[in-house]
Amino acid sequence: MGSNSKICPNCGKKMKQQFIGLQHCKCGTSWKKDMGFFERTPDMVFALERKQIGKNVKNVPIIKYN
Repeated sequence: MGSNSKICPNCGKKMKQQFIGLQHCKCGTSWKKDMGFFERTPDMVFALERKQIGKNVKNVPIIKYN
């Protein structure tokens, strides 16, 4: 399975990729690589953060709360 082929466990529809490692469904369910499936809340903000991994700097998805 490719990284863009997650199926929503609630409604069975294909989830849309926002960032690599972060996907969303219209029903309010999301999937994040290190968290698994979760329900979105209105106070969640999805963003990219630059992190140094070894000698490389990579953009990784994070969830911030208002």
